[in-house]
Amino acid sequence: MDPVALQEKISRIDGVEAARVVAGNGHIDEIHVLARRHKHPKQVVRDVQSLAQALFGLNIDRRVVSVVQLADSVLNSGSRPALVDVAESTDSNRAEVTVTLKWKERLLVGQSTGAAASATRWRLVAEATLEAVRQAMHQDIGLGITAMDLPTLGSRTIAIAQIVVVTDTRERNLIGCAYVENEESPAVVRSVLDALNRLLPDLETP
Repeated sequence: MDPVALQEKISRIDGVEAARVVAGNGHIDEIHVLARRHKHPKQVVRDVQSLAQALFGLNIDRRVVSVVQLADSVLNSGSRPALVDVAESTDSNRAEVTVTLKWKERLLVGQSTGAAASATRWRLVAEATLEAVRQAMHQDIGLGITAMDLPTLGSRTIAIAQIVVVTDTRERNLIGCAYVENEESPAVVRSVLDALNRLLPDLETP
């Protein structure tokens, strides 16, 4: 079973913009699909299952296939990473955050885990965002969260991220911010991306 080949074939399904296959020990653990809205998500899942069976002889459990659909205006904005989804879950005293981004036809998925505490929630979201971004970066570049806060400015809550970027020649501290609209987690992601946006073309793996 070749997860890279499966991922490439899934990306060619009608309506699918990007896909990422996560595999371990010869098994498919997760399949993340970014699709347009003209096809029902259940049909996208069935298409993935049919393709995997026909081309690779794999029986894919529908529960491992995650489909996110976005409007064309978001899908076509490929010059900078676009937020696709933020998923948060807790198990006893542990929390897990998964951030999915789309950038230049690539689907980038980052995860972070930590204590299930309100004091650490936003940092976990920020760290998951950086983990997604790292997938498109040079391996010799260091990225880290130095501070993450959600203060109130006037009558609005804003997310402010301070990021450190470390290379062989220098260390840079960057600030990014985003207004909180309906939910706080997406604003955290956008604040991290805002801090990095100007540097991303120089940091990206060619």
